[in-house]
Amino acid sequence: MSQVREITDYLRQTVQLGGSDLHLSTWAPPAARVGGNLVPLEDFLLDPDTTRRLIHDTLSEAQRASLEQNWELDYALQLEGVGRFRGNVHVARGCHEAAFRHIPQEIPELGTLGHHPVVDEICQLRRGLVLVTGITGSGKSTTLAAMIKRISENRSGVIVTIEDPIEFVFSHASCLIKQREVGADTRGFPVALRQSLRQDPDVIVVSELRDLETIRIALTAAETGHLVLATLHTVDAPQSIDRLVDVFPPEQQSQIVTQLAGVIEAVVSQRLIQRADGQGRVLASEVMRASHGIRACIRERKLEQLVGLMEIGFKDGSRTIDQTIAALLNSGYITREEALFHCREKRNFPEPEASNEPKKPKSIWT
Repeated sequence: MSQVREITDYLRQTVQLGGSDLHLSTWAPPAARVGGNLVPLEDFLLDPDTTRRLIHDTLSEAQRASLEQNWELDYALQLEGVGRFRGNVHVARGCHEAAFRHIPQEIPELGTLGHHPVVDEICQLRRGLVLVTGITGSGKSTTLAAMIKRISENRSGVIVTIEDPIEFVFSHASCLIKQREVGADTRGFPVALRQSLRQDPDVIVVSELRDLETIRIALTAAETGHLVLATLHTVDAPQSIDRLVDVFPPEQQSQIVTQLAGVIEAVVSQRLIQRADGQGRVLASEVMRASHGIRACIRERKLEQLVGLMEIGFKDGSRTIDQTIAALLNSGYITREEALFHCREKRNFPEPEASNEPKKPKSIWT
């Protein structure tokens, strides 16, 4: 068996390959996720002791103690000459395993990510609730960071972020940016969010809306004149609204629906789709921009009508995931197979007429 390298070597190789994540699992080789696919970094399998050693080499004594007590741990890892990573350690079948997400040192410009131009307009809002949603690994954190960067460069004020853990590190620009990490700077999202209201914020960023109390305070903050940005693990805009409401007991939902309908400004739901040319993945996003009709649907809990309102709300900035996927398909960025896999309604993608002309990728927003 070949010799096991140090954890820094595997993290460095992941970055060099252009990978997004490094996975350490027992009885499997170290593997990097590159372009959405797992690539083995060794030709041998890691045993439990070796996997545990590699993981523990990244932890402080306090983090090791927390892991032993709670059996899982989220943390940030900064390696000189390699980069910054978000680590998650967990127990599987009695063994320690981990996933490390690479966080680029440079925060990307919002315009380079592939979003609809309306997302740039959303960054100019002064109040209300904006959600960035998607499954794990869909680029939510990157979009949120790019939005924070855009806001900080184009207005004067105070931005307070509450994160678990801190991923992208911001520099003060026209805004002061106060980054607070759960477990290191504050004991939890609800208390940090409640305290942020006393810190003269203009923008409050919550890395994830996880529980009822955090959602309640976020809605109140948006209602009282702050711009609140947050992420949610949901696949589309209608499900995002439904999730926020369903967290609350039935007797409270009527009040929450009214409150949510009044403060919601936009939902940006995104996913990454394999490119047709095999060169990585391309972003597909759904944008629900709040309009009078959309607010009325939320208030009356007629969420099944939201997709139809987004389809006809192009002038307001809304765009469904199927409209975006169709634009990507027609521009040659993705294959029909990928389009059918990721779309909401397959009936929106009828069999195309035969054509011998090759399609060249072009801007999907022109």
